[in-house]
Amino acid sequence: MIVVDTNVLIGLWLPTQWSDQTEDLLSKDPEWVAPLLWRSEFRNILATYVRTGKLDLETAFRTCAAAEALLTGREFSVDSASVLQLAAESRCTAYDCEFVALAQHLGARLVTLDRQLLTAFSSVAVSLPIAVADA
Repeated sequence: MIVVDTNVLIGLWLPTQWSDQTEDLLSKDPEWVAPLLWRSEFRNILATYVRTGKLDLETAFRTCAAAEALLTGREFSVDSASVLQLAAESRCTAYDCEFVALAQHLGARLVTLDRQLLTAFSSVAVSLPIAVADA
């Protein structure tokens, strides 16, 4: 089981420089989980792609539905006190700390591309390339 950051998850549906590694990670470790916040972050990315003309609205609808199906039953609420404590101890946003809090709670790794998270929470956060190599 891994906690997957939205910046990794998006690579399954939108072309990124990390898409191949994202697909490799899913095939090696398909039990992905995330805090409920991932949905808002994912929708925001899709909305940005629609607004900039990189994606049409129908494709955004299908992409969102596919991502939601992947994580159905594997989305978690996180403890606010834990998130605020992590944010206070680091320079990371509370949004990002939701992923860290979930990983800590579940005793799982957080796979991310966020350098700030990788630095601040090296005990739980691993980069996508390292996660693929270790899976």
